[in-house]
Amino acid sequence: MGCTHDCDNCSVACSSKKPESLKLEPNELSNVKKVIGVISGKGGVGKSTITSMLAVAMNREGFKTAVLDADITGPSIPKAFGLHERAKGSEIGIFPSITSTGIEIMSVNLLLENETDPVVWRGPVISGTVKQFWTDVVWNDVDYMFVDMPPGTGDVALTVFQSLPLDGIIIVTSPQELVSMIVEKAVKMAEMMNIPILGIVENMSYFKCPECGKEHKIFGESNIGQAAEKFGTKVIARMPIDPEFAKCEDDGSIEQYVSDCLDDAVDMLKGL
Repeated sequence: MGCTHDCDNCSVACSSKKPESLKLEPNELSNVKKVIGVISGKGGVGKSTITSMLAVAMNREGFKTAVLDADITGPSIPKAFGLHERAKGSEIGIFPSITSTGIEIMSVNLLLENETDPVVWRGPVISGTVKQFWTDVVWNDVDYMFVDMPPGTGDVALTVFQSLPLDGIIIVTSPQELVSMIVEKAVKMAEMMNIPILGIVENMSYFKCPECGKEHKIFGESNIGQAAEKFGTKVIARMPIDPEFAKCEDDGSIEQYVSDCLDDAVDMLKGL
């Protein structure tokens, strides 16, 4: 009765009132077009590796890319790109570090006195840092930003899902049998938060013998295809175990590694 339909200035709780959005505004000087979360249900499946490779692959396609490293207690993105100098800032915000091919990076490792110092922080502080990487960092004209999240469905994943304007998530997994259950947890969290699932990347899918070219399934036959079908999504890449890639990552020269394994993922991202 007597509703003015002005929900912003109404104190009455009713079913018509829209819930307040928790999405944060970026730095006023930032311009980020697409934000893609990269998530895994468990650790050790190469989530940061895939995040880095996606940023490199899209950068090679002529898009301006960036990586927001939300894995605060286990940051590995700067090392993969060979970044060791501390990030700088001014009164207008923090400036992301720039890789040799122009990819923008922000990680807690770029702010620490020593990159090997542990980050011994409680959950609220970690979540606050992730938010600041979005609100306080001056991201330039970024076509695709990839958010590297820590494993699991805890505080940081919830913070990213609620606070950043995600266009979708990519789930990274490995071929082991228990993966189906782990993937399902990530899928259900995304569904609860109304975040689109763009696809699944299976890492360490096989090893290709350099002598004979035969593919060996080190972790056994994969059931990722059935899992993807069950969850209404698709497998957008199967990444091999490649010693050359591991070397590039350790050397900080990930931008020099060339592979066509992410071609389908790139095509999918272009269509967003």
